[in-house]
Amino acid sequence: MGQAGSTTPRDELAALGAWIETTPDAELRRRQQSAEATFRQLGITFAVYGESDASERIIPFDIVPRIFLADEWERLSVGLVQRVEAINAFLHDIYGERRILAEGVLPPDLIFGNPQFRPEIAGIRPPHDIWAHICGIDLVRTGPDDFFVLEDNARTPSGVSYMLENREAMLRLCPELFRDFHVAAVDSYPDRLLETMKSVAPVGVAAPVCVVLTPGHYNSAYYEHSFLADSMGIELVEAADLVVDDDVVWMRTIAGRVKVDVIYRRIDDDYLDPLVFRPDSMLGVPGLIAAYAAGNVALLNAPGNGIADDKAIYSYMPEIVKFYSGGDAKLPNVETWRCREPQALKYVLERLPELVVKLVDGSGGYGMLVGPTATKAEIESFRAALIAEPHRYIAQPTLALSTVPTLAAAGLAPRHVDFRPFVLTGSKGVQVVPGGLTRVALKEGSLVVNSSQGGGTKDSFVLMDNGAGAQPSHPLQSQTQSQEQVS
Repeated sequence: MGQAGSTTPRDELAALGAWIETTPDAELRRRQQSAEATFRQLGITFAVYGESDASERIIPFDIVPRIFLADEWERLSVGLVQRVEAINAFLHDIYGERRILAEGVLPPDLIFGNPQFRPEIAGIRPPHDIWAHICGIDLVRTGPDDFFVLEDNARTPSGVSYMLENREAMLRLCPELFRDFHVAAVDSYPDRLLETMKSVAPVGVAAPVCVVLTPGHYNSAYYEHSFLADSMGIELVEAADLVVDDDVVWMRTIAGRVKVDVIYRRIDDDYLDPLVFRPDSMLGVPGLIAAYAAGNVALLNAPGNGIADDKAIYSYMPEIVKFYSGGDAKLPNVETWRCREPQALKYVLERLPELVVKLVDGSGGYGMLVGPTATKAEIESFRAALIAEPHRYIAQPTLALSTVPTLAAAGLAPRHVDFRPFVLTGSKGVQVVPGGLTRVALKEGSLVVNSSQGGGTKDSFVLMDNGAGAQPSHPLQSQTQSQEQVS
């Protein structure tokens, strides 16, 4: 990665430059198309809800990888572990003693007035006191050493299947890159996830039975649910496959009922148990929360985690990290104005065309205003929404996001990116997977990387040393502005 405005390639990434310079454009496109054809055959697709033509689509794939050097990855990992440990401590606290409220660090109404706070599970202790087992922490980069957390995903973070399939495609189509670079493997993720699941099984369970609970094949992330269950060698189940009897969860099989100890649920809280949350849910398992409260089953991630995803809570994460860790956050937030505060609202309303405004509970790039690219009508619509319900919004500056070289219609060009690393927390500690999901805004100048908004993905190489392997010098990476010089 490089500084904003930099076009100078980093020496450590010269091998990537040479690869691009010596690989004809037509060959790069052939490989990219081959990868996308494979994804289509495998069914690696997503649906955009609410669209009249909501057919399944693949997420566009870019053949040019993004690269993280070993030392910068080490710094990132330390910050990610600190943040995820603080998220776990925060969830443990607000559903228990609530010290952070008693000591005035957070305003109580931010918790108790938040729809993502689940009073139904207050006082319940998950097995091993772990709440956020699987986190996706979205990061952006604005300079050589300037990483910022854009948002925290502690409910059901998705995208890991793209990380794995992107790497599989790169190994098959571009094996020469893995000779030039010492790239850390990501294919151990399913094993790491299964190990995490088993480690948080209820106390006394020697050989835990683990399952993945999906809302079904109409869900936009169903491919990922199926992929992970298959990769871990465990059952993919829907609500109809499970039954709760005397606070114990059982799976129906053709050989009879099997006791279930750990559930990786990919269903939102609202639909998880119709006896506790939405009574009209057909996707949940009646009695599941009672079994959870009795300590007979572990749920990954724990119910109630959505409060840690909330963007108003995000704005307090530096204080939250300091409260629980005793030190300053190693990964800073993007500067954020809470529109619920009158002075912040005044500031935001005066500068709407310059800022990015987001719903505190929004996701997928929806409910968001990017001021510099918005029309006057869009700005005025958001102005009215902010005045009517200021507590529902936060605002942030429009960042000079780093860019990485991307294969565009006219050739190699810079495109803005973000990055979602995956962090696993089990009873044996926290581990950061050495890779992640790089999302890229394929439209020139766009800052919105979400797949539902036209974004794509690329592989993320984490180097095991700080340079190329066999040939330490090749040019590429530059390509422009805050050029991640491929990181």
